[in-house]
Amino acid sequence: MNEFDGIRPYEPEEMKEAFEGLLCDRHFNAVMKGLAPWLPKWLRNGLLRLAFTGVKTPLDFQKRFMKPVVNYIIRKHTDGCTFDDKEMGETNGKRFAFISNHRDIVLDSAFLDVMLVDNGYPTTVEIGIGDNLLIYPWIKRLVRMNKAFTVRRGLSPKEMLASSQLMSRYIHYAVTQKRENIWIAQREGRAKDSNDRTHDAVLKMLAMGGQLGELNIVPLTISYEFDPCDYLKAQEMQQKRDNPAFKKSKQDDLDNMRTGIFGYKGRVHYHCGTPVNCWLAELESLPRHEFFAELAKRMDVEIFKGYRLYPCNYIAADLLDGGNEQASHYTEADKRRFEQYLTGQMAKISLPQKDEPFLRQCILTMYANPLRNKLEVSEAKQNP
Repeated sequence: MNEFDGIRPYEPEEMKEAFEGLLCDRHFNAVMKGLAPWLPKWLRNGLLRLAFTGVKTPLDFQKRFMKPVVNYIIRKHTDGCTFDDKEMGETNGKRFAFISNHRDIVLDSAFLDVMLVDNGYPTTVEIGIGDNLLIYPWIKRLVRMNKAFTVRRGLSPKEMLASSQLMSRYIHYAVTQKRENIWIAQREGRAKDSNDRTHDAVLKMLAMGGQLGELNIVPLTISYEFDPCDYLKAQEMQQKRDNPAFKKSKQDDLDNMRTGIFGYKGRVHYHCGTPVNCWLAELESLPRHEFFAELAKRMDVEIFKGYRLYPCNYIAADLLDGGNEQASHYTEADKRRFEQYLTGQMAKISLPQKDEPFLRQCILTMYANPLRNKLEVSEAKQNP
């Protein structure tokens, strides 16, 4: 394991020391005080230690501490989260690498963990998380307790190659030796316009550490009815338009995480597509460059097919097109509700040179693109 010590999650024998370190962290205690200001620190930490009794592994930690928190978020900030794995067929105790579109920095994998446990899977997922998000030591400690491995950002090309090779070897080790599932996004960062396209660089990285077939890759589609970060994404799109050198600050990342967790999401659905191994052999005769490009396209098809569409997706497409081609998929009440939602989200954007037509178009595009991509796949199937 020494090779992976710099990036891996905690091992079971490290959990107790990590937990004690968390309780001693000043920033963590400030966060806990904010959640329960009426409890003195000694009592708060004493209750946490009591709750930690019997926790021996990261999976124990997830079930004891994180699952109740995530279930609370589902109850409080969504209209339900559903899961469909019928296309996966018989899992037969296999472990999987789930590759999905990326909607939320924190919750994409957290919701998946709960769905897997509730649907009888023997374990959750280890996740790759960028070190740019590990702003405080307590956050890094907490995510490592929560089965996260570190993805290094901001490296030179040479460092990036070495980091990618190491991460790939770790992912293969986790699936084949540790018997863990993996979750990883289809691209670095979220697609601001929800045009979810798999970057072949991600697939090339996964192939560095071994055969892709041994990872049991599953294309996973995440569908949100409402994206609470839509206005923040639109705001960033204008900032980048007006200043191509613009980069988000650490505070921006924290704002995105907070808004994504505590914002209203409506209905949420997870759909597992057909495992890649069912058709991977069809591509093996292709030259290497074409192989990864075609694999990414096939992954996209599976992800697009899996979208669960909501009235807002159809309304957004009609508002952008200036027509009513999709009107059979929504009511006037649906349209009024979405227009009110859109007005509320636009009002949250605070920019000195606020370009309202541009920002409105950005948000509408985020909701229209899943429909457009799903229709594109359907039409291609009908007209091969």
